[in-house]
Amino acid sequence: MGRFFTRMVATALAVLIAAYLLKGVSIDSTLTALIVAAVLGLLNTFIKPVLILLTIPITIFTLGIFLLFINVWMIRWAAELVPGFKVDGWWTALFFSFIVSFATSVIESIIGVPKDEKQ
Repeated sequence: MGRFFTRMVATALAVLIAAYLLKGVSIDSTLTALIVAAVLGLLNTFIKPVLILLTIPITIFTLGIFLLFINVWMIRWAAELVPGFKVDGWWTALFFSFIVSFATSVIESIIGVPKDEKQ
């Protein structure tokens, strides 16, 4: 359970960093960033694998570039679901996903995400 909360806080911090760096992204509050992190986590856990499975042929044809479209859809969908979170445009969502992924990795390496408790 500690791993989940640590990852969510790291992602929320990354979302705040990305919103600060990109002009087309706005977040109303820190609570909104936590909600965005939770929604992105749920979308990436349950919806993204299904989309990846359904789009295998086009992903293979585009040599994996289509996965970027799926990432953008997840960001745009989160922006539709979470009030107070706004992303302007496709390119902004793409750069937002890059920044959040990179910042989350850096933050998790700094704070140290605990191992799974079942291991």
